[in-house]
Amino acid sequence: MEEKRYRDLARFFRQQFGERVQKLSLDGGFSCPNRDGAKGRGGCTYCNNESFNPAYCREAGSITAQLQEGVRFFGAKYKGQRYLAYFQAYSNTYAPLEVLKARYEEALAFPGVVGLVIATRPDAVTGEILDYIATLAKERYVCIEYGVESVNEEVLRSIRRGHTYQEAEQAICLTAERGIYTGAHLIFGLPGETPESMLEGVSTLTRLPLHVLKLHQLQIIAGTPMAEVWREHPEQFRLYTEEEYLDFIVQVIERIHPDLYLERFVNQAPADWLLAPKWGAKNHEFTAKVEKRLREADSWQGKFFSSFLACSD
Repeated sequence: MEEKRYRDLARFFRQQFGERVQKLSLDGGFSCPNRDGAKGRGGCTYCNNESFNPAYCREAGSITAQLQEGVRFFGAKYKGQRYLAYFQAYSNTYAPLEVLKARYEEALAFPGVVGLVIATRPDAVTGEILDYIATLAKERYVCIEYGVESVNEEVLRSIRRGHTYQEAEQAICLTAERGIYTGAHLIFGLPGETPESMLEGVSTLTRLPLHVLKLHQLQIIAGTPMAEVWREHPEQFRLYTEEEYLDFIVQVIERIHPDLYLERFVNQAPADWLLAPKWGAKNHEFTAKVEKRLREADSWQGKFFSSFLACSD
């Protein structure tokens, strides 16, 4: 089999654990400072957690019960794998430390769980929380995944994100310097972005000490403030076709740090929630097209990457 032209996170997991590893999504019962009034109410304009939170997370109850349901589902598809407990819904460091300890340690005690992935916001971590997570990271795989979404401050304000890019940069540096695997998430196609600004942004972001990068196209999801604006003013949006996005992702891969692991390029909202764009392509199908396009262009990850930017004191 031909070597991939980008660093695939699944390959890292196979090297790290010697077998397939599956992420199991969890709802830890947390809130978000952009929903409870600390920063805002109603959340980011594009966000509807119901569109990506698996049904078993809402129905199963406890962390242990959710893990049992997740293992029951994936265990029937893949035999002999291990699991990462993925705290996905809302902001999963946004609680008192004792609450976080109870949730994380319950997940780590579950048979077959080899680590944690903790999705959160850059403004929802403290030094005390990071110090605790660093103790877990000495024994298990632990990755904190920050929703950065855009490097453009004006865009962040327009989507009511409630934090700045500077806060994202600071959180990434503070996390990485504690020896915790650090991830970032970007959305491509937000109103106010251009292809040039997004390429410049991803180049800026990936100069930071990141381990994992997750990418996906903007999707208009039912039940969000953005969906209302899209219906009334579709001219404000530049939604990619699948072919356009494929070409753009190749340019992204060429500009990111060559040591960074890529987890995904696209997202698939359930058909009942997705308003636009409706591509119909599954993740593995799009990934195969990316690999083919990179080979055709004789390109690879980091081909046009510039220098590494260290965190400032």
